[in-house]
Amino acid sequence: MESELKSINPQPADQQPEPEPDDSPLLKSDPKTPEPETQIPVSSQTIEEMEQKYAAYVRHDVYGTMGRAELPLTEKILLGLGLVLLLPIRVVAGTIVLVSYYLICRVCTAFLAPNTEDEQEDYAHMGGWRRAVIIQSGRFLSRVLLFVFGFYWIVETRRNNEIEEQLDNETTSGDQSQTEDLERPGAIISNHVSYLDILYHMSSSFPSFVAKRSVAKLPLVGLISKCLGCVYVQRELKASNFKGVSGVVNDRIREAHQSPFAPKMMLFPEGTTTNGDYLLPFKTGAFLAKAPVLPVILRYPYHRFSPAWDSISGVRHVVLLLSQFVNHIEVTRLPVYHPSEQEREDPKLYAENVRKLMSHEGNLIRSDIGLPEKRIYHAALNGNISMPTVLHQKAD
Repeated sequence: MESELKSINPQPADQQPEPEPDDSPLLKSDPKTPEPETQIPVSSQTIEEMEQKYAAYVRHDVYGTMGRAELPLTEKILLGLGLVLLLPIRVVAGTIVLVSYYLICRVCTAFLAPNTEDEQEDYAHMGGWRRAVIIQSGRFLSRVLLFVFGFYWIVETRRNNEIEEQLDNETTSGDQSQTEDLERPGAIISNHVSYLDILYHMSSSFPSFVAKRSVAKLPLVGLISKCLGCVYVQRELKASNFKGVSGVVNDRIREAHQSPFAPKMMLFPEGTTTNGDYLLPFKTGAFLAKAPVLPVILRYPYHRFSPAWDSISGVRHVVLLLSQFVNHIEVTRLPVYHPSEQEREDPKLYAENVRKLMSHEGNLIRSDIGLPEKRIYHAALNGNISMPTVLHQKAD
């Protein structure tokens, strides 16, 4: 399916219409600050034009842009009931689940030093009963947390059950046939719609993720991320450190492809979240290892509030999500994708072919925009035209 967002570059300045005065914070500009070369002069655009250019990040639910739309009376009543009846219970229950898993991780890692190779710090390669307890309890409690958040059932379409059973079985015998070795994917590839994606993948296959280095220092979540075997990256330092992280990811992917006991890698090649209807260009990091990948497509059907984390603040998103009586998630697991010889030699081709397959099977629109355009759009929505990079970093 061809992209509907081919044109994102602004017209030359001499061809642009004269901007009309507008006090709206969505279109407010700062004439004293020069615009970066990559910035689109949104002051000359209407809201409709912006939504066409940044369609992958536009909210279409009842709550509208930034979750601040004027609600009908019925929705106000439902929201009020959710805030009073559901939100407190879900916050308490979610906290109990999180603290419980943290304590399990604390007990299982007691008297053990984390692996510190490659400037990382994790417990991903811990074996024996400790690893088994962390994985099984992590998968169970992740599903419990989704249930607490209103995802009472998950609709899954599985197209390669035998391979997925091998994937999920951490106690599989090491005596695998050559065919099974070839079928084992090195990484799970998924579209990125919300932070909820992480909870689902934890509940289904308990893989390792790529996360900001600051995540490792967070209370409760920091230890859990180390038990997941997260690969930490400092986005602000894109020199030798960034290259080192890429090497760690490739090593992890190859190891997961070769060994059924190695932690699996879970990667979101889009690099940021969308509204769930689009698929952004894939980064090639997940495909440099030349190993097979398992594509997974996530959708969040909704009637009132969309669980997608596109153009809405984190606190508002969590409050509205927990105040909704029922949330839905649909998952499509495609067969393991084996790269051709040409795709092995060309990671960009490999990434694009997997993207085309996922967009076709998931009925997703391919978009040509990415994280820079998302930052510009968010800056415009927040009335901060001159500083498009000052945004809440949902991509991490």
